[in-house]
Amino acid sequence: MKRIDVTLPSAEENLALDEALLLDAEAGGPSPALRLWEWPRLAAVVGAAGIVADDVHEDACRADAVPILRRASGGGTVLLGPGCLCFSVIVPYSLHPTLDDIHASYRWILERVARAIPGGTLAGICDLTLGGRKFSGNAQQRKRTHLLHHGTILHAFDLPALARYLKQPPRQPEYRAARPHGDFVCNVAVPGDALREGVAAAFGADDTLTSWPADAVARLVAEKYALESWRRRR
Repeated sequence: MKRIDVTLPSAEENLALDEALLLDAEAGGPSPALRLWEWPRLAAVVGAAGIVADDVHEDACRADAVPILRRASGGGTVLLGPGCLCFSVIVPYSLHPTLDDIHASYRWILERVARAIPGGTLAGICDLTLGGRKFSGNAQQRKRTHLLHHGTILHAFDLPALARYLKQPPRQPEYRAARPHGDFVCNVAVPGDALREGVAAAFGADDTLTSWPADAVARLVAEKYALESWRRRR
């Protein structure tokens, strides 16, 4: 598996890069691939079908200059920032028979991610937990021949920030039991550098790529990710 370690200058570019890698793979570009990145400032990122007013404390975000963005994969709203490792997996369905099924594909990917976190356990459809508390949320975007899997891993995150900027999600997994953010989420006790290496090792991603589809990133930012009409589509 190819490994891509790059964090681009803007949050919009980073979201666009994941989609660009998926589109590039669909067109015959490098695949399978694992991208690892971490955004150094807080940003709320809504899923493709998410409703901003339902998920985000907009007044708090506005007061603290926390941008509200939207990604192309599904799933719930996440808060990115220091101490939140983002990983993106781009794989062809042909890599393994279970990848054709969305629930089975979550298990296939997250079982590998869990190897990097002692005690990590799959919960619900697409969460990873420690002792019943969530440290990793995940979502997918699926195309004709490939899927893009988005995931986050909290390892040194400002957990109280979650309640300040994100509302209780309207849809929750049963195991959450209506717990507020502060009682539901946790950081893993794995340093960031070790976490990166552990996730890469779990996927066998030892062939580093130093280039990416920069033209596609610029186009996607201009046509989608930087537009208020995309961010506020719902």
